[in-house]
Amino acid sequence: MKGLRWVQLPEDERNEFLGIGGTGVLSFATTVDEPPSSLPVSYGYFPEAGHFYFRLSFPPGSNKDEFVENPVSFVVYGETDDGWRSVVTTGSLEELAELPEESGAVQGMWAVSIPTVEIFDRPRSEVEFHDFRLVPDSINGRKEPM
Repeated sequence: MKGLRWVQLPEDERNEFLGIGGTGVLSFATTVDEPPSSLPVSYGYFPEAGHFYFRLSFPPGSNKDEFVENPVSFVVYGETDDGWRSVVTTGSLEELAELPEESGAVQGMWAVSIPTVEIFDRPRSEVEFHDFRLVPDSINGRKEPM
């Protein structure tokens, strides 16, 4: 394996790395002439199903509503005691507001922990939030070779 700079991250290690929530970068596809719209976000992860959950803010003046139906990629990366890890996921977001509480999508939201980060110029109670699920079309993890 000399010269190999990365290796695939097995599913069990990927699930351990992602935990039940953390932070990453969510990127929305835009037009061909525009770069993706990328945002740092908190996420929840439901390892039994491999689904990601997001509570996205929609403050006044936000353009997220323009892109939220577009395809997305989501990236989580970081250094662990065992070296660097990264996970890249692609797919589309599904809004949970209209789904029944007994649906698997909504039930999965209750099993995750989405970190709360205070980054707003107003109290959270004045910011509109929507819950979404990402069922990956693809999910790939890499790790630093040891």
